[in-house]
Amino acid sequence: MNKSLLTGAVLGVTVATAGGVLASFGLLPGGGGANEAEVLEVTEVRETVDNPREVCKDVAVTRQRPVKDQHQVLGTVAGAVIGGVLGNQVGGGSGKKIATAAGAAAGGYAGNKTQEQMQAGDTYTATETRCETVVDSREVISGYDVTYELDGETETIRMAYHPGDSIPVEDGKLVIDKREG
Repeated sequence: MNKSLLTGAVLGVTVATAGGVLASFGLLPGGGGANEAEVLEVTEVRETVDNPREVCKDVAVTRQRPVKDQHQVLGTVAGAVIGGVLGNQVGGGSGKKIATAAGAAAGGYAGNKTQEQMQAGDTYTATETRCETVVDSREVISGYDVTYELDGETETIRMAYHPGDSIPVEDGKLVIDKREG
């Protein structure tokens, strides 16, 4: 065999092997580098989600009936008449007129207050719907803090999904968009 042909073949194999070794270690410009980053730690990121809802229930409530005689005129008049009659029975002579007037005044006041208390006690029970807002809270995983090593450097990023043991790398950059979902 020709010596120069043999030398060329050996030299070609040597250059090809050296180029492959350099490319695999990322030493050539534009050459490969690592094709994945090693995941060192993954921590779940949790957040609380509030879900407000309305809860309604029927309750019994006591109400005062509408008052027809707001000034208690009927009670005042009835009390004054009864008080006047009683006052008239007590006194004698000119004292009879004073006793009748005093009895009418006291009876009118007592009749007014009696009717007022009766009206205040005139109640009824009704059913009313009362509502309130209740908040249900729950924790959800909103992402993952991922610590990884790439080319001897350790970094931490937040990802939307759990990456597993490694993260793909293209052109020296993490590929984090391809596995979401």
